[in-house]
Amino acid sequence: MTMMMERPQPIQPTGEPGFEELCQTLETMDVPVGFRAEIIRGGIVLSPWSQGFYLNIMDSLADQLAPHAPKGHRVSQAPCLYEFPHQSRAFGPDVHVADREAVELASSRLPGDALSLVAELTSRATADNDRRDKVERYGMAGIPVYILVDMLLAKVVVFSSPTANGYKAQDEIKFGETIHVPAPFDCELDTSDWKAKP
Repeated sequence: MTMMMERPQPIQPTGEPGFEELCQTLETMDVPVGFRAEIIRGGIVLSPWSQGFYLNIMDSLADQLAPHAPKGHRVSQAPCLYEFPHQSRAFGPDVHVADREAVELASSRLPGDALSLVAELTSRATADNDRRDKVERYGMAGIPVYILVDMLLAKVVVFSSPTANGYKAQDEIKFGETIHVPAPFDCELDTSDWKAKP
């Protein structure tokens, strides 16, 4: 019988590690198959990868954003870890748009300031961090747009206008509607064929 962790599992190295020590620990960890590791609130957190029915929405999101990405930026769904050292965070967004040249590194740790957009699709394991900590931290990092696809509530929230305290603007729709994605994308996102569960 195989047991799966339903909630994210924090892993704390011994002592009081700094951000660099957490990153080094994460790089040498043997992360279980089917899980991803992020640094959230001063600890390493393991969360299960998304279920298969999330893929259609991730593909739709990436396909719709790609023609509107800033020049030199690439839309990707590859598992990557973006660092925010001043916030002691390292996140692996589900969909991310970043400057191609800035992330062309021989490292699995990528600079968070290369991002022009991030998108997270919530699950029971990640919803709290996606709805709270990441909203605040992505905004504080100056990422122009954060798209929260809430798979549990079947809604999309687009956060924009980042400030030192987080985002000051947000717009929200239910699945099935269309929402505007502000600059630097300035496009409409159609969710007419999105479903929360199969």
